[in-house]
Amino acid sequence: MHILAVETSTEACSAALRIGEEVSECFEAGRRHAEVLLPMVDRLLAEAALPVGRLDAVAFGCGPGMFTGLRIGAGIVQGIAFGADLPVVPVSSLAVLAQGVDARKVLAAFDARMEQVYWGRYVRDTRGLVRLEGEEVLVSPGSAPLPAGTGWTGAGNAWQRYAGELGRRCAACLEHRDPGAAPHARDAALLAVSYLQEGRAVSAEQAVPVYLREKVAKTMEEQQ
Repeated sequence: MHILAVETSTEACSAALRIGEEVSECFEAGRRHAEVLLPMVDRLLAEAALPVGRLDAVAFGCGPGMFTGLRIGAGIVQGIAFGADLPVVPVSSLAVLAQGVDARKVLAAFDARMEQVYWGRYVRDTRGLVRLEGEEVLVSPGSAPLPAGTGWTGAGNAWQRYAGELGRRCAACLEHRDPGAAPHARDAALLAVSYLQEGRAVSAEQAVPVYLREKVAKTMEEQQ
């Protein structure tokens, strides 16, 4: 199966091409998504000598995450899918983050600004793929939904930004932390293979970001 995937939900930007079990990825930290993403895609396809029309699907980290980054990723994926008449596989960016962490149980969390975090609890199944437990939410660090049991790994930049609050909140269940973990397109491509087989692909026009939050700034009253 040939899958092209992009991930733009955080300050990191990546694109990956999965051909069978082989995966190539371009990854760059920094907020240059609009500048580097399309060249990444072109480079991967050119190096593989693979025309877009031979892809089985395109996938993208659909959020939650940075509004601008998500719009860039969704726009490029929509353009490719429309042009080549391909299905699109949206993959949660928190799931992508969790998939790349070397742990069975992951508390995936992005800094959502405004003293909030994007939060999801993920458990790895017998195939090695992460599955969501409960639902993804936008919450304050001190009210993040607690998981059952122990042995969880906290991953994502929220574990750096809100280290104290999340550490206290999850003290009874937390075993490790990986605050430097970032979502990678290679993991979006891996999850997309399973999702495509499960019939979770959508048409290009349905490939839209999942924000969890519509409000992007505090009012003057809230700031005061």
